Amino acid sequence: MEITEILAFAQQSKASDIHLTSNNPPILRVNGEMRPVKVEPLTPDETKAMIYSIMTEEQRAEYEQEHELDFAIAFGASARFRVNAFTTNRGAAAVFRTIPTVVPTLEQLNAPPMFRRFCELEKGLVLVTGPTGSGKSTTLAAMIDHINRNQAKHILTIEDPVEFVHANIKCLINHRELGNHTKSFARALKSALREDPDVILVGEMRDHETIGLALTAAETGHLVMGTLHTSSAAKTIDRIIDVFPAGDKEMVRAMVAGSLQAVISQVLMKRIDGKGGRIAAHDILVGTPAVRNLIRENKVPQIVSMMQMGQRFGMQTLEDSVKTMVAQGIVAKEELERFAQPSAPPVAEAGTAAAAPAPAAAPAQARPAQPMPQAAAPRPAPQPASQPVSTPQAAPPAPPPPQPAAPPAAAQPAAAPKKTGVSSLFR
Repeated sequence: MEITEILAFAQQSKASDIHLTSNNPPILRVNGEMRPVKVEPLTPDETKAMIYSIMTEEQRAEYEQEHELDFAIAFGASARFRVNAFTTNRGAAAVFRTIPTVVPTLEQLNAPPMFRRFCELEKGLVLVTGPTGSGKSTTLAAMIDHINRNQAKHILTIEDPVEFVHANIKCLINHRELGNHTKSFARALKSALREDPDVILVGEMRDHETIGLALTAAETGHLVMGTLHTSSAAKTIDRIIDVFPAGDKEMVRAMVAGSLQAVISQVLMKRIDGKGGRIAAHDILVGTPAVRNLIRENKVPQIVSMMQMGQRFGMQTLEDSVKTMVAQGIVAKEELERFAQPSAPPVAEAGTAAAAPAPAAAPAQARPAQPMPQAAAPRPAPQPASQPVSTPQAAPPAPPPPQPAAPPAAAQPAAAPKKTGVSSLFR
């Protein structure tokens, strides 16, 4: 079996990942489930030959020296994959991530309306976070595509490797790949400040130097978008600050408070509404003045309550997003237990206390239970405000999205689906 046959069959099966491991058959991840293909296990020599067949001489030399390698490959105009080759106790192995060659739109992803507002920002930091395989790159690509179709700007992307390739529509878009076009994220970000960008996309904010430069770029009038591997919007703030030495934390906290525009944390869930595939649920934190004060005063744990009460600003918790999808019949009820917030019970009590009185009745008793929207004051106890009264309003559930179109048939692997185009090839 040729590698092109496996990749073509993976595209036909709408697999997100392809796993090649010595002494095992190829395994595809379809809708989050691992499904082995009905073929004989690959020998170590076969696996190594498949992986080497898609590498250049320079990549082979680097792989043999480092025992692991990140790169991207394309077969024609409709088949593109991100590849991580590595070595195990069984021999050579690789994982291929399918990259849609047609960039999905925000509408196709069922993205909340706030995502479009984030794309219209002139400066600041917008982060998309989540576990590996949660669709962070796809969400960022859709946001870049929205900017590209509606604004005339210079967009600079720094990735490892370049995944989605955007054609220039209204924007000038320059892609830079780690290794081929730059030595590191940090060096590319330093250089970016002299390249007149309006929007900078950082593929992954890995270390304190990269994060620090991204914050500097956001403070100096650029819109910076990036990704982090965190499980919630509130934890993202802690992650950014914790990577810095203790002596720098206060300064970084002030930088984050001054530049943060939004944090989007997402997870993928399997659809049960008959449309197939998976859909993203979102944790959305908006950088309002109250949120900035909480960050500046090191009151990050209170951000979750602020998100629950900040629906009129476009904020929502992951749990609320899942509840909406369960109510619409898009995902199963079991997802609620999977993504329930650990702090949900105490926050629910606070929300109940605020929602109980009518807007004009007994406001003095309800306000002490929710001091967090008044984060501008140093003491959260007896804050007079009108924000908690209007917060129980929930955003109306969004309609189910149209299913993104499957990628067109690959150019070179086109002959492969004729041989392996049936679902019965899965074990």
